[in-house]
Order: sequence, then structure tokens, then C-alpha cells
Amino acid sequence: MIKDQHIVSSFDHDLEAVQALVMKMGGLAETAIMDAARALETRDEDLAQQVRRNDRAIDELEERVHMESARLIALRAPHATDLRTALTVMKIAAALERVGDYAKNIAKRATVLAHMPAVAGSSGALRRMSKTVEGMLKDSLDAYIQRDKDLAEDVRRRDHEVDQMYNALFREFLTYMMEDPRNITACMHLHFIAKNIERMGDHATGIAEQVIYLVSGEMPEDDRPKAEGILDERPEALR
Repeated sequence: MIKDQHIVSSFDHDLEAVQALVMKMGGLAETAIMDAARALETRDEDLAQQVRRNDRAIDELEERVHMESARLIALRAPHATDLRTALTVMKIAAALERVGDYAKNIAKRATVLAHMPAVAGSSGALRRMSKTVEGMLKDSLDAYIQRDKDLAEDVRRRDHEVDQMYNALFREFLTYMMEDPRNITACMHLHFIAKNIERMGDHATGIAEQVIYLVSGEMPEDDRPKAEGILDERPEALR
């Protein structure tokens, strides 16, 4: 009995250490979202460069999370809920790494757009969309820590709002391009930024769905609510 308690205590201790890394990743990802949006709105190339540099820290943390989670599974051989928790941590870390990548891509395009004429109202609209996604990400991570299925379901519903924002922005950018061909290059960059933000919302929603799986043992059976998309392809990152 004492040995079993020791094993359980060791697993919990190791898991807490991995979860701390994931929460650190989450904080960096949330900051990256808002810093990238602010760099775009204020045409701050230094801030955009900082977002790009900081992505390395997110990548390094993801590697540590995967290494530590794999070690935890190999050494502790967890079962049932404990195994679900270890696997969920790895999936959350992977989602956060992708969020960081999208923020970095936004920062790259913000640097390019800083040297082009501004498209009226676009950066403010993208900042509001980014704020919505940042809130979803924060709540999905809170739902994980608190094992709050209801909060996770709420995040899942809010993804529809992000899709609607994206569709509205796409129509707006298309209108600008039709009105003046000189707007095409800038509006294409802005469209890809909007798509990056929409994808970050998808990853925040994916984290929320992992929380639902962790708590209930089952993934949501219903399709997540999605607004009807105009352009569904995933744009390539700016190299």
C-alpha cells in the first residue's frame, strides 16, 4: 500500500511539473497573439521582431513537454484517467505550439505591411478578432486546470463568433480589392492574417475539446458550430 501511494505521489508530482510547463507555454502564446496584433495595428516593427524571436521559447517548451510526458508514460505506466491526462497535456502543448507559429506568421506580415499604405479600419478589426481568440485560449486553459467542462463547452461555442468575424473581414477585403487594384497586395496579406487568427481560434477550441474528453472520457459527438466559410483553404506561412 505504501509503495502504491509512493507511485501515485510520484506520478502526481511529475504531472504537475509538466502542467506547469504547459501553463507557461499558454502564457507565452496569449502574449504572442496580442503582441502580434498590436505590432500590426501600430506598425511596430521592433515588436513584430520580438514576437518572431519569442516563438523559439514556445517551441522549446513544447519539446520539453513532449519529452517529459513521454518519460512519465514510460516510467509510471499510467492507466485510465491518468493516461488520458498525460496524453491531453501533449495535445495541448502541440496546439499551443501551432498558435505560436501563427502569431509569428502574423508578425512577419505586419513587418511587410508597415511599409504599405494602411487599409482603413483593418488593423482594429483584426485586433478585436485577436482579442476574442486570446480570451478563448485563456478560458480553454483555465477549463483544463479547473476540469471545467461547461467552460470548455462555452469556448467551443465561441468559435462560431470568430468564424463570423473572419467571413466579414474577407468580404471587406474583397471589396477593397475590387474598388482599387492598388489595395490587392495589402489586402491579401491582411486576409492571410485573418485566416491565421481564425486558425488560432480553432486550436483554442481543440484544447477545449480535449478538456471535454479528459473530464468525460469522450470527445464531443456533435460537430463544433462553424459559420459558413467563404475561403476554407489554409494559407501557407510567409517565408
